[in-house]
Amino acid sequence: MLRGIALAIMLSQTLSAAAASDWPAFRGPTATGEADRGVIPANIGEPPTLAWTADLPGRGPSSPIVIGERVIVTASSGAREDRLHVLCFSAKTGESLWHRQFWATGRTFCHPTTANATPTPASDGVRVYAFYSSNDMACLTLDGEFCWFRGLAYDHPKAGNDVGMSSSPVVVDATVIAQVENKANSFAIGLDTVTGQTRWEIERPAESNWASPILASAKRGGPIAILQSPTGLTAVDPATGTMRWAVTTDCSTIPSPTAMGDFLVAAADGVTAYRLPPSAETPKFAWRSNRLQPATNSPVIAGGSVFSVNGAGVLTAVSLANGNGQWRLRLKGPVWATPVVAGNRMLVVSGRGLMQVVEIAEGQGKLVHTLDLADTIQATPAVTNAGVFVRSDKKLRAYRE
Repeated sequence: MLRGIALAIMLSQTLSAAAASDWPAFRGPTATGEADRGVIPANIGEPPTLAWTADLPGRGPSSPIVIGERVIVTASSGAREDRLHVLCFSAKTGESLWHRQFWATGRTFCHPTTANATPTPASDGVRVYAFYSSNDMACLTLDGEFCWFRGLAYDHPKAGNDVGMSSSPVVVDATVIAQVENKANSFAIGLDTVTGQTRWEIERPAESNWASPILASAKRGGPIAILQSPTGLTAVDPATGTMRWAVTTDCSTIPSPTAMGDFLVAAADGVTAYRLPPSAETPKFAWRSNRLQPATNSPVIAGGSVFSVNGAGVLTAVSLANGNGQWRLRLKGPVWATPVVAGNRMLVVSGRGLMQVVEIAEGQGKLVHTLDLADTIQATPAVTNAGVFVRSDKKLRAYRE
């Protein structure tokens, strides 16, 4: 018994360390868009910053994740987008380490600009959880060994829409959480990370929604999962699905919420910030800024500021503490991918493949470098001390300073 408890403690510490130093899910280790480690080269793309490129067998706006020396990405292929791919590459060399394929079991119809492989996979440092628009989830070890597969459409055949789904899963402790919201059959579900069995399931508003769940700290109450819908924000216990609190407000349906410390910010009436309470109490309104108008990308929190790119490609920074405007910088859009930050540099990638490096030191933003890849990029890059990894429709690219 004591040996089992000790092993559980060691595993918990291992997962925490992996999540803190790698890029284990959509928007990084804290889902804020800020890298815990790593450098964005000021002259990214110029020799010798390009480390390697790898061809991908299918399309996908899903972002790469990085666990140690492994870069993992999903793709979908076939005329019906029904072939699901999970690929793993060496972060150092770009060598293919393994490639696993599955058949989709749910609805695969997507808008031509997107793909079945739109949700970004997640990892707890031991396993990889690859989710798809068809509401299929595959679980593999970091070495590519099969663990389990769940076709959620078997229980929810009407879940989906005509443009495709995009919500990315999150994993905490022994639960991986998926949020599936649409006008026909909306639900959120917590699956056991080891077996794939349902730990809990709750009904969600029957409205089209593409936002992803995030994790935040409730301090004495432990971690909470925050689900955003068009009608508000809901916090649930990740282990049981029990509701902790709910806030009613009109939210955007594509940008995901972002949390840092005591603050929770969401794309609602521009961007609205709340102060998270130390327990299960309802969050307190903090500020609202109409200067921030997220389009398809999510707000980024870094260095005491909140950043957002609007539909015209204008990057705006406001204070996290009070929402006061700091600066604006016109970039080239449209920007589908959420920007990423490492140190005093931000990487903003347009949908047409224009990579734009912005210096954000000393309270201002300055465009210092651009690189035109002439490739469709909808995926948020990943940044670790192993490099900067950018995924397009055709390739996975790695850059290092």
